[in-house]
Amino acid sequence: MPYKPLKLSTSVPVLSWAGHELGPQEIKMAKNVASLPFVHKHVALMPDVHLGKGALVGSVIATKKAIVPAAVGVDIGCGMCAVKTPYHADQLDGKLKQIRAEVEKLIPVGFNQNKDVGKDVTNWQGWQDFQALHPKVQHLEGKAQKQMGSLGGGNHFIELCLDENEQVWLMLHSGSRNIGNMLAQRHIETAKDLAKLAGLKLPDPDLSHFVQGTSEFAAYWHDLQWAQNYALRNREVMMARFKRVVETHLAGGKPFKPELQVNCHHNYAEREVHFDEEVYVTRKGAVRSRSTDFGIIPGSMGAKSYIVKGKGAAEAFCSCSHGAGRQMSRTKAKKAFTLDDLVQQTAGVECRKDKGVLDEIPGAYKPIEQVMANQADLVEVVATLKQVMCVKG
Repeated sequence: MPYKPLKLSTSVPVLSWAGHELGPQEIKMAKNVASLPFVHKHVALMPDVHLGKGALVGSVIATKKAIVPAAVGVDIGCGMCAVKTPYHADQLDGKLKQIRAEVEKLIPVGFNQNKDVGKDVTNWQGWQDFQALHPKVQHLEGKAQKQMGSLGGGNHFIELCLDENEQVWLMLHSGSRNIGNMLAQRHIETAKDLAKLAGLKLPDPDLSHFVQGTSEFAAYWHDLQWAQNYALRNREVMMARFKRVVETHLAGGKPFKPELQVNCHHNYAEREVHFDEEVYVTRKGAVRSRSTDFGIIPGSMGAKSYIVKGKGAAEAFCSCSHGAGRQMSRTKAKKAFTLDDLVQQTAGVECRKDKGVLDEIPGAYKPIEQVMANQADLVEVVATLKQVMCVKG
């Protein structure tokens, strides 16, 4: 589905790939962002767009000489990692329960962290720069080290999947853990304080921003890049551990060479050139999809997921959706569905089926097939995956 412009009276247009009508709050949020004076060309809304904080989740915002930290969000660098293995579905027979148990033992989930810090963590070059991060996170270095290689909670997950040819894939979703959250919150506070001092009349305090050339902008940009690199490394550490568990069960511990490996952010900002100008592109729940980019678009834990290749669509700032997108809040999902519904909707998947994950029930998400149909001009599908095992955060 090609995009359609929303009927708004704003300084720049809002182009939407969503197949559904946006609600009044969503329209207001889109309008607020599009009214900012430093937005470049237009705002692009992806097919999975839904309410966020300050800006819609599923929005791509290109800005000139300014950046909005709350638009990037608090899970800086949140994203996906996937590995195509040489293994086949029949090699998994009778092993899924044991693989899940070992993954849950090896990779901490929720608020848990690693008891010990391994060399795969301490060898990361980013630690050398920790002292240059925001002063109010300096006491968190030990925690940040123990959390690297941990999943986190919410909609974060680790999955074993099968593609159309019954080939086994490893996939996971996570971000920059507590340290990314803390860095984001410190800088969002600073941006709001500056907006108050300057007497800015913003449509939403969460659109407080930093201006290029200021020390506050430089400090945020530095910490943002650090947190994004931490998130990338966190996914690499977990994937290596996950890979070792699968190798033990399917190949007697013999390492395999990935046939394809993808590691991509979907909550982040980067300097890029669009419409012949260098701008800051904030993807809040969106994946970069230049013609050279592979991306991962997961469904819910009872639906399909997709490995995609970008088509480099200029109007979308070379972006696509980051998943199915929620159609129901966590609170609403817990009221609307029962444990029986969860068991039914995750049939055939080796996963938790208890009240702790009820808010992640597939029915709380938009149908992924519709989301994919709405962005056929943004990406091509390389592989369609269906999970057979899922570890939830």
